[in-house]
Amino acid sequence: MYKSNYLLFIIPALIWGSTWYIIKYQLGVVDPIISVSYRFGLAGAILLGYSKLRKLPLSFTKRQHFFVALQGILLFGTNYWLVYISELYLSSGLVAVAFSTLIFLNIFFGALFLGDKIKKNIIIGAIFGLIGTILIYQSEFRRINFTDDQIKGLLFCIASITFASLGNITSAYNQRTFKLPVVQTNGFGMIYGAIAMLIIAIVSGKQINFDFSLPYISSLGYLAIFGSIIAFTGYLTLIGRVGASKAAYTIVVIPVIALTISTIFEGYSPDIFAFIGMGLIIIGNILALRNKTA
Repeated sequence: MYKSNYLLFIIPALIWGSTWYIIKYQLGVVDPIISVSYRFGLAGAILLGYSKLRKLPLSFTKRQHFFVALQGILLFGTNYWLVYISELYLSSGLVAVAFSTLIFLNIFFGALFLGDKIKKNIIIGAIFGLIGTILIYQSEFRRINFTDDQIKGLLFCIASITFASLGNITSAYNQRTFKLPVVQTNGFGMIYGAIAMLIIAIVSGKQINFDFSLPYISSLGYLAIFGSIIAFTGYLTLIGRVGASKAAYTIVVIPVIALTISTIFEGYSPDIFAFIGMGLIIIGNILALRNKTA
């Protein structure tokens, strides 16, 4: 069990460390909300097809479907729509670093909605994480005028993190309360999220189109299969086993991978404050997740 938990931690971390950059290839021709719908519609269809072939149970109650849909709209819809938008204004590495604060929202919402306890080391860790994030964004903070694209991107990113955390908590609730299987609920949840994004796109008058270029199609396939099916199956399974707070430890190493990729391919130049800030975030996350009784 412990060895498999390590794999469930490592695989999503490595995959998601790269997806922040791959998302850039989804931007441009197709509106972000449409790209999100394509991504999770494809991933959900593959998961449900796999479940059908394996004869996995696909029958759930209306109440269960409601919470699966809630998880899907939060985690596989709104969250990623806002991520895609934020990457129109921010480098993928900076978005990934900001997302490392997801762990603290998971802890907070876990206490609020699931009754999980908040410990002293979690508060200390949160302070480290907050200071670290401020240091990484210190150059943007110094130029705040509430019209800059960086600030706009950061606000979209914060909203995305909040929806992602609520989606994590919903997944934990679904597994605790209903004992729902991850693969099938991910399949349904991704379809629900894709449908919700498509409805919003149509209502808001977005153009429904497709980019047939190799970069768009290949990145869509990578994000659907690796970034959605494989990574989320591993991560949400880990949430069911160890809880949303501890599973979020996966997020600790992602900024390191993402910022490295962003530096190589996007020309991002981290300064001394970025390195110090990233270090503080990692220290804060480790402190927040330390289990003295384990």
